[in-house]
Parts: sequence; C-alpha cells; structure tokens
Amino acid sequence: MEVNLFDFVLPPERIALRPTEPRDAARMLVLEGAGGLRDAHVRDLPGLLRAGDCLVFNDTRVIPAQLEGRRGEARIGATLHKRIDLRRWQAFVRNAKRLRAGDRIDFGAGVSAIAENRDDEGGFTLRFDGDEPVEVLLERAGRMPLPPYIAGKRAADERDKADYQTMFAQKDGAVAAPTAALHFTPALIKALEEAGIGTERVTLHVGAGTFLPVKAMDTDDHRMHAEWGSLGADVAERLNAVRARGGRVIAVGTTSLRVLESAADEAGLLQAWTGETRIFITPGYRFRAIDGLMTNFHLPRSTLFMLVSALMGLERMQAAYAHAIARSYRFYSYGDASLLIP
Repeated sequence: MEVNLFDFVLPPERIALRPTEPRDAARMLVLEGAGGLRDAHVRDLPGLLRAGDCLVFNDTRVIPAQLEGRRGEARIGATLHKRIDLRRWQAFVRNAKRLRAGDRIDFGAGVSAIAENRDDEGGFTLRFDGDEPVEVLLERAGRMPLPPYIAGKRAADERDKADYQTMFAQKDGAVAAPTAALHFTPALIKALEEAGIGTERVTLHVGAGTFLPVKAMDTDDHRMHAEWGSLGADVAERLNAVRARGGRVIAVGTTSLRVLESAADEAGLLQAWTGETRIFITPGYRFRAIDGLMTNFHLPRSTLFMLVSALMGLERMQAAYAHAIARSYRFYSYGDASLLIP
C-alpha cells in the first residue's frame, strides 16, 4: 500500500510533553465493534471490559540509553537501541561524520566506548570499556531517551526517570517506553481484578527504531526494525485458556501485541517464544492472538498507525484520529489512549 494513505496533519500543540496526573485520568477514545466513537477515560476501563477478559502488559524497563560524549574536540551523541552482547550495543549516532571505526568516545563519569564499525543505518556498534555491566555505566552517564518529538522541545529531566517508566517495568533493555501501560496505576489494577479482568506479562525490549520514519513510498518496501521479545510457556497456556473460556485477550500497547502475534501459530494458539521479531502489520493482516488493543495515538505515516489501521480499518482510524484532534486529545508517548476492539 502507498505510505501516503497513512498520513494526517497533527497540530503541534496536540503533542503531550508531560503525562496526565494521575496517570489513569488520561482520556481514552473507545472504538468497539461496528459502533461509533465513545469518549471515556482510562479509569473507566473496568466497566468497558468483561469479566473473563485479560490485559497483557509489557514488563520491559527503559534504560537511560541516551549518551553525550566527545571524541577529541567533536561532540558525539549516541542513543543505544539494540544489545549485541554484554559489552556491545548498536547505537544511532549524532554527528557520526566526525566518528571513525576505532575511535574512542568519552561519555564522562568514567564511561567510554570504542566505535567498532558503522552499520547499514548510519549508526555504530559501540564496545564499552571496563568490566562493569553496561546498565551500571548507563545509570552513571546516561539520560532517559525521550522520543524526538518531546526531546526536540525540552530536555529530559529528573521527573522523566519516573514518568517514562511503567509500573510493570522489571526487565532492563528498552530504549523507549511501552507507552500504553504508562496510564496504569495500582488502584486501576485493583479495580480491574475486582471486575474479574485478568492481567499477564510479556517482554519486548522496545528499540529506538520504533520512532524511525517510513522512508519507502510503498509498505512493501519498508524493512522493519528488529526487537527482542519473550513469552513464557505458562503465560501462553493461561492466555490460551482465556480464549477457550470465551474471554478476550487485550494487548496493552503495540509492543505486547507484536509479541503475541509473533508467538501465535496459524490456529491462533500461543506457544512459548523467545527471539527477535520484525513483524510488520499492515491492512490485510489476519490477527491470530489478540481480540483488542489499548494503545496511544501514533505518528502520521508510522508503522504503528499502519498497525491500528490493520486492526480497525484505515478509514475508521482516519476518522477516529480526526475526532481526537478536534476534541483536543493529547498525542504520542505522554498522551491519551484509545481502546480498539474490532
């Protein structure tokens, strides 16, 4: 399909620079079945779902993967986006023209790395010096890697260390938050449990590639970035049982959805799964593992807007986004949510 079909105009003032407080007070646009649009709030979720349904969260934890350093007199910025091994990460690099293979970058606080080689996307593989875990080094020298549409308007600060982390964050490795889950609070989880709605966890270490624009003119020519994920056998068994009983599996965030769809067989049964996924979901895709999705509002021409259009239909999502813009919904990572049940 032509990428231009997924374009829309978003006024800059609709981009949220801070999350709503409290988190579950965020607005939520509901699209269910063949019905119309419904304006609600995230805290209304227990009454919007059914007893026996199950929400699936991503338990990845965002690491402070944004680094600023020097190679001699040159300033070098690096955003880690994919682990290779214990000491080496792939990184998007700012001012990469001043960097050559073999150069050492000093990031301060006793943290330095060698630029080993340039990759196909213009970044570098960085090998960090010393024997401390890279995550320890990042806690000393790194910053939270805010998305470019926020970082271009303000710098990351101490508040973002908490704001850009979900209550489910346990496993280090993401360089972008699974933002739909940012809306959840312990009080909301308790209300969901009391309503008979279950919760489960999967892992997908979200990469900075999630913010890369689709440069191809046609979706067939776009190469999806790879992300590492995992689904435990026990979780797969419980989710299969949910659907067998007539409950619905609702992915919280496109990252959870991508894990579930990567782990499902042709019949829609989930299996234990660990590995990288490049799954690219566009209109025409047959969903196998999920019955609905809670997600934030996405960028024009993005793979994530293509995904929600595959789930609900392109015309319907264009109309939903037009409604959200007209009603002053807040967009992107710190913005409001949508609940999509086809």
